[in-house]
Amino acid sequence: MAQRGPLPVDPIAEAKRQWTAHGWDDAAGGMSAVTSVMRTQQIMLGRVERALKPFGLSFARFEMLRLLAFTREGRMPMASAIARLQVHPTSVTNTVDRLVRDCLLRREPHPTDGRAILVSLTPEGKELVERATVALNEVFAQPGLPDDDTLQLVRILARFRKDAGDFASPRPVPDPL
Repeated sequence: MAQRGPLPVDPIAEAKRQWTAHGWDDAAGGMSAVTSVMRTQQIMLGRVERALKPFGLSFARFEMLRLLAFTREGRMPMASAIARLQVHPTSVTNTVDRLVRDCLLRREPHPTDGRAILVSLTPEGKELVERATVALNEVFAQPGLPDDDTLQLVRILARFRKDAGDFASPRPVPDPL
């Protein structure tokens, strides 16, 4: 059931109070951090989905189209798309299947690797992702936080992701000889 307005109390703050009252003080802060991030993700995903709905796109489908639109030729090997999107290969395959069915992508043989498949934007896919990006940028331009808070949040989450092994620091560029 959809929420009809703000709740009279923050349920995560109440859960933290209950955690502490039950003697789990050492986990109460972490519980409230984890559940706060998860609830925030639900709110943000809802905004993204509402922006993409008129285009018949989920965020996963949008991400695939946008990833390809960022490339010079509008195509890349399926394995590269899987690595960049950081989702299970089956999820990427299912997303590509739907986009191919909707004539937004096509599969092509790799020109030099007979085992690899390229996924390629169709003109319809390129046009759709450009229109959807305009709508989604309205959400991204107003994430619900002041710019300074947004920057601080991104830095904190990037540090968390890096420490969790999500990505490595770039290697320093060697000095020229």
